[in-house]
Amino acid sequence: MASRQQSQQLQVLTALDGAKTQWYHFTAIVVAGMGFFTDAYDLFCISLVTKLLGRIYYTDPSSPDPGSLPPNVAAAVNGVALCGTLAGQLFFGWLGDRLGRKSVYGMTLVLMVVCSLASGLSFGHTPTSVMATLCFFRFWLGFGIGGDYPLSATIMSEYANKKTRGAFIAAVFAMQGFGILAGGIVTLVLSTVFRNAFPAPAYQVNAAASTVPQADYVWRIILMLGALPAVLTYYWRTKMPETARYTALVAGNAKQASLDMSRVLQSEIEAEPEKLKEIITRGKDYGLFSSQFAKRHGLHLAGTAAAWFLVDVAYYSQNLFQKDIFSSIGWIPKARAMDALEEVFRISRAQTLIALCGTVPGYWFTVFLIDRIGRFTIQLVGFAGMTAFMLGLAVPYHHWTTPGNHVGFVVMYGLTFFFANFGPNATTFIVPAEIFPARLRSTCHGISAAAGKAGAIIGAFGFLYAAQSPDPAHVDAGYKPGIGVQKALYVLAACNLLGFLVTFLVPESKGKSLEEMSGEAHGEEANANTINPSADQMV
Repeated sequence: MASRQQSQQLQVLTALDGAKTQWYHFTAIVVAGMGFFTDAYDLFCISLVTKLLGRIYYTDPSSPDPGSLPPNVAAAVNGVALCGTLAGQLFFGWLGDRLGRKSVYGMTLVLMVVCSLASGLSFGHTPTSVMATLCFFRFWLGFGIGGDYPLSATIMSEYANKKTRGAFIAAVFAMQGFGILAGGIVTLVLSTVFRNAFPAPAYQVNAAASTVPQADYVWRIILMLGALPAVLTYYWRTKMPETARYTALVAGNAKQASLDMSRVLQSEIEAEPEKLKEIITRGKDYGLFSSQFAKRHGLHLAGTAAAWFLVDVAYYSQNLFQKDIFSSIGWIPKARAMDALEEVFRISRAQTLIALCGTVPGYWFTVFLIDRIGRFTIQLVGFAGMTAFMLGLAVPYHHWTTPGNHVGFVVMYGLTFFFANFGPNATTFIVPAEIFPARLRSTCHGISAAAGKAGAIIGAFGFLYAAQSPDPAHVDAGYKPGIGVQKALYVLAACNLLGFLVTFLVPESKGKSLEEMSGEAHGEEANANTINPSADQMV
């Protein structure tokens, strides 16, 4: 069967599938990965500075506690970039299948650079005007970031060989971990430099003097530095050739595909225009909204979208509101006991430690193991681990909040991040780039990713309100009583359990070519009709 499929496959695609790991693979990983580094830095660095924004723009010196962002402003600042990301994933995912992966790739990077810089330059003399311009630019920043998801995954999957494709796509996504870590380190360094240069008393000692005027520069510099890695890789993005799979299977240009890949692989590749014509004629019999697509890939799309939705509810709740969780267990002192820059320092130190010990290692476990044990197994193990450790935090929650037990809480909390990244946070990014036809691949990845961002928005907005104490006396200013952190953790554990179940809708793609998974190589799509993997695929 394999030889028959290979005989009907274009030589240029067979060459890519069987290519040894070469320099161009690493170039593609770095170019696409630096985009994801920037994405993660930009999306998550906002959580490091929201407390500072509250102190600078919403403090009343006569109040016993420093200012914090009002609920609607906090929700907007944290969530507006996610809304932009969702829109960008749908739009650029669709555009990537219409204009080509490379053509759209540069647009997203330019948008990210411009809006990163503009976010730090948010102008105005009133809190309302500053927050409004910040939210405006962060929406469009998110829009550009959204395009990076389907395009980076699709480009990497279409460049990679089938033996190590999972590791290559995972390596691109793993740069997200370094982006989160970099955000924490940059904030640590800047807050330390400014604290030493402009010392200030704690809020409870002198409310007015606890936030020095120079603190306004700190959050702006942190946001603007997100443009730097994107600028450094722009040139290389413009020099990458279009993927052979798009050029051949979508644009129908066999000659250009063979020329491009002959240069990349440094070997002679036959164009085979007649074979390409036969493959395209056989494959263009259905579109995204057709009954044929629903029959062949409908459950797969439902599975990838649902799994991504569920993991992001938990993942973004945890990531964006770590500072609130750390404060609630007493790992970070009360805000009134610190000056503004000390609070930034302590929040960034805590989040950097979690990223270093839990987040980053999880990504790289996925890189090294995904082509050995498969996507399906890693996603199941990850959802199971997240469920178990969320319950481990929630059930004895009162134990974790008592003095002396904070280290145990942080370890358990870090393990939920480890299993997110050695699990569904990585696999939900990888699988949609492997199992759909080339002409719909970027669109379907964009739809799956947008479902994930819908989950992230629910997590970001929902956790903000739900995690408030049920006791009105302990609710943050401007909020209504919620269900508390403990019950919020139970809800997140339930989301992870549902994610475990929907994983069975997604096929295993380990060791198979993209055309085998979509049926484009042989016109039968037998592989695409497989709902859950067979026993031999699961090991």
